[in-house]
Formats: sequence, C-alpha cells, structure tokens
Amino acid sequence: MAEYHDTEWGVPSHDDSHLFEMLVLEGSQAGLSWQTILNKREGYRRAFANFDLATISAYGESDVERLVQDAGIVRHRGKIQATIGNAITALAVQAEFGSLDAYLWVLSGGEPVRNSPARMGDVPATTEVSSSMSKALKKRGFRFVGPTTVYAFMQSAGMVNDHVVTCFRYNEV
Repeated sequence: MAEYHDTEWGVPSHDDSHLFEMLVLEGSQAGLSWQTILNKREGYRRAFANFDLATISAYGESDVERLVQDAGIVRHRGKIQATIGNAITALAVQAEFGSLDAYLWVLSGGEPVRNSPARMGDVPATTEVSSSMSKALKKRGFRFVGPTTVYAFMQSAGMVNDHVVTCFRYNEV
C-alpha cells in the first residue's frame, strides 16, 4: 500500500493500458478492500494479458470459465465478464477518439484537479464529475463504473490529487 501511495496514486496517467488497468482494478475492488486488489494486481496482469485490449476483447466463454477458477484474481463471473466487455468498449472508444486517454481526460475536465484535504476524512467518495463520468461510461456500455468506483479511478489515474496537504506527495503530484 505504501509503495502504491508513494509512487503511483494521484500521478496523472495518459497511458491507455494503465488507464484500463486502473478502471478494471477499481471496478474489481467493489465490495472488497483495496489491499486485496493490490495483492492480486500481478494476477490480474497475468490473467488479462497485461491489460492488452485486443487480447482481452477476444476472450470467450472458455476464458471466462478459466478465469473464474484463477485464484490470482477476484473470481467474480460478473466482474470478469465486465472486464472483457469493457475491453471491447474501450477499443470502440479508441477508434472514435484516438485513445482511451483522450476520452477519459475530456470527461474528467482535461486537467488534474488539486484538492486540499486536511485529513482523509475530508476526501469525498463521489463528486459531480465522477457521477457525470460514470453516466457517460455506462451509456457507452462500460460496467462496474458507478460514481464511487469512478472517483477512485480518477484518484488512481491522477485526474484528481486527494493527497492530504501534510502528505509529502501533495506537492510532488
């Protein structure tokens, strides 16, 4: 957790593969702890071809059955199927907008938002922007992208900096 916080959380990302990875991981986290997901991150990378959209989009029912048995990931059939469907949708977004990055960052407002929370209790679970992004993603067919999940994604992708003001990363990010 500390390494993730100290090196990745809140750092603006413009890499389609990384953005998709974070969207999948945040969606997989629903109902679980972030620690659980970070512990399974390498399992997700292995199971989902390092988040290669073309490879994932070609997964079929036999792949779903294989992944439901994979202890390296969260073995939730709906979340696995959503990852495959989301890869297909992400490819369509890339075709339309040139990149997943271009689409997602437009939805987020285009620039990282720097909040100034005094303590983690001051950080919201959702915002108007995350609710709006959630609706836009759902309209395109993305799944497991509710407003809370999307806000966590925005934090992980650096679309928003919610490091508390006393954190050494607050000014670095």
